[in-house]
Amino acid sequence: MKVAVLFANFGPYHLARFGSFQKYCHQLGWQAVGIELARQEIEYPWETEINLFSHSIISVIQDQKLEQTKGTILVKKLIATLDQIKPDIVAISGYARPTMLASLLWSLWHKKQTILFSESKEDDANRSWWQEKFKSKIIQLYQAALVGGKPHQKYLEKLGMRAEAIFSGYDVVGNNIFSPSNLQHLPNLINRPYFLTVNRFITKKNLLFLLTTYATYCQKLGDRAWDLVLCGDGELRPQIEAKIAQLNLQHKVHLPGFLQQEELLPYFAHAGCFIHASTTEQWGLVVNEAMAAGLPVLVSNRCGCFEDLVIEGVNGFGFDPHNSQQLTNLMLQISSENVDRQKMGQAALEHIQNFSPEYFAQGLTQAVKYAMASK
Repeated sequence: MKVAVLFANFGPYHLARFGSFQKYCHQLGWQAVGIELARQEIEYPWETEINLFSHSIISVIQDQKLEQTKGTILVKKLIATLDQIKPDIVAISGYARPTMLASLLWSLWHKKQTILFSESKEDDANRSWWQEKFKSKIIQLYQAALVGGKPHQKYLEKLGMRAEAIFSGYDVVGNNIFSPSNLQHLPNLINRPYFLTVNRFITKKNLLFLLTTYATYCQKLGDRAWDLVLCGDGELRPQIEAKIAQLNLQHKVHLPGFLQQEELLPYFAHAGCFIHASTTEQWGLVVNEAMAAGLPVLVSNRCGCFEDLVIEGVNGFGFDPHNSQQLTNLMLQISSENVDRQKMGQAALEHIQNFSPEYFAQGLTQAVKYAMASK
């Protein structure tokens, strides 16, 4: 049996997931084929090598960035790729892109089974009844789904997918890459205690709120305040730089820019705590990375990962991303001597082992078996 796994682009997370699923397929006598819409994209400028996967990952577009490719050309080439591969089952990353819908239609036309990769939750956006009705019709065309966690399963069930057809394990990273034992030898680039966050610099990441909150934290602690490292880049960088200057935080806030995975590792190695302040987030894979690095986490309760990953007071804390005072108090607490950060970080490390690439492989394997049994 041949299983096609379709993503927009194979970044580090996708390679870890696909590699683990390939091992399961080998044991079962299946063949896994990865398909990415393009080798490069602007939104996520990862530098990943798919050479290790030989011919098992196919790039529909190789010589152009995803966002710069005409939709009609992309759909045409994707259909041609599916015609060539002839998979028995197709696992599809969402349904928002026309290309993903095209792969669903191809599967329906050729009477192939489909699995939906979904990390949408109900409170991601304002929902209108007619849009939800339309989504419900689309959802019911898939035989099974693989979701991130509890809020995503609830939303799919509300849209009409049977609970027994929904499996978990979609949102995982390569935990071993971030293991403290692998990071301990890396240099400390800051040489002072610091909070860490890793984001695209876009509105929903709530970074201006974080800076304002951090300024209040600094006012309360003075010279004893930890630094703040904002890794990432994006359209809001000028506003973020202006905010840092306005709050007179140039000597406390560090902006290393967008970093590839290996370049991020030293920052994970020596951070005291990780903060993720998004006002809306389907999951938040950087929280997985931070926990895999053994860091306690402060996570917005609007993040999709919050319900599954954060155990209050054990491996971190949640907060309202609009409540500056609440986050200030948590930053004061976590940077004080009143919290055993080593114990909390160890709890984070232990809990995230439940969310590994093997968890993805197990979930997808179960979804494939369920989908084929319903044929």
